[in-house]
Amino acid sequence: MPQFLSRTWRWSRRYITLPLIVAVVYIVFVLFFNDNSYFKSVEYQQEIDRLEAEIKANNDTMQYYHRLNASLSTDPRELERIVREQYHMQRPDEDVYIFEN
Repeated sequence: MPQFLSRTWRWSRRYITLPLIVAVVYIVFVLFFNDNSYFKSVEYQQEIDRLEAEIKANNDTMQYYHRLNASLSTDPRELERIVREQYHMQRPDEDVYIFEN
């Protein structure tokens, strides 16, 4: 056993130097404990993906309302349909029955 320890000690004194230790400590610090660490980068990328999906959903909604606004400005039947469906308005000579599921 002492021979194994002496070989290990000689190997470590030969290959494990102060610059190597400093480099390993620096790499570990950058990868795990820095503000730009790998884990923070993954977390930031997930946040970016979530926000991009939210932007896409909001753009789709905005385009829907732009098309609806354009159709309401040009088509009186569409305006009447929206008013009847959403605001339950009626003509003077008709009755409206609302069925909810």
